[in-house]
Amino acid sequence: KMKNIFLSFVCFGFLNAQTINVAVAANVSYAIDELKSAFAKTNPKANIKIILGGSGKLTAQIKNGAPYHIFMSANMKYPKRLYSDKTAVTKPIVYAQGALALFSVKKRDFSSGINLIKEKSISKVAVANPKTAPYGKAAIEALKNAKLYNKTKNKYIFAESITQTVQYATVAADVGFIAKSSLYSSKMSKYKKNINWIDIDPKLYTPIKQGIVILKEGSNNTTAKAFYDFILSQKAKKIFERFGYITQ
Repeated sequence: KMKNIFLSFVCFGFLNAQTINVAVAANVSYAIDELKSAFAKTNPKANIKIILGGSGKLTAQIKNGAPYHIFMSANMKYPKRLYSDKTAVTKPIVYAQGALALFSVKKRDFSSGINLIKEKSISKVAVANPKTAPYGKAAIEALKNAKLYNKTKNKYIFAESITQTVQYATVAADVGFIAKSSLYSSKMSKYKKNINWIDIDPKLYTPIKQGIVILKEGSNNTTAKAFYDFILSQKAKKIFERFGYITQ
């Protein structure tokens, strides 16, 4: 069944060279509509189809022949892997650097920082799966560096992607380690810094450098090249910065 879906995808791609499929790390889901709108101003005929997911999962789909033209990962590891096995045709380039936040729907006293999760009132902590989601890996790294991991690991509830982590954090958990970018979405902007969320000290985790590559499918596609160039442009950088990312 999956193969048939991909095949129809491919055939459609040939009929309409201006439709491209962009595999996008879940944390970028909050900024992607604005990025698409800005791109559409200069490329009105282009049809950008976005496939969201955990970077590890998207990489597995790409390796299994999913007809994606571009991959916007939440780290550099997966794009590098695709480039080294020639599935990606461009060398991975950092398009933005992400940041981690600790979030709660309820107002909390965040004065103890990340140590808040030790408190008795916190029984469930939402974290993205560190095996497939780079933000989950960064969260676990921060917890270990803050010497909290062993004391609190029975509290963690794991989500498939960083988007699902946000859902868990708003519904099922007391707090969650989320992408800072999610806090700038229209749904989340009502939550306030130091009341509902804090930045996790960036010294506690390896910088989340997010990499982009053009995949084999997009190698001779002018729309793919145009979108790729746009994501690395100053205009796109300004959008990323508005969503809490750091850009070079």
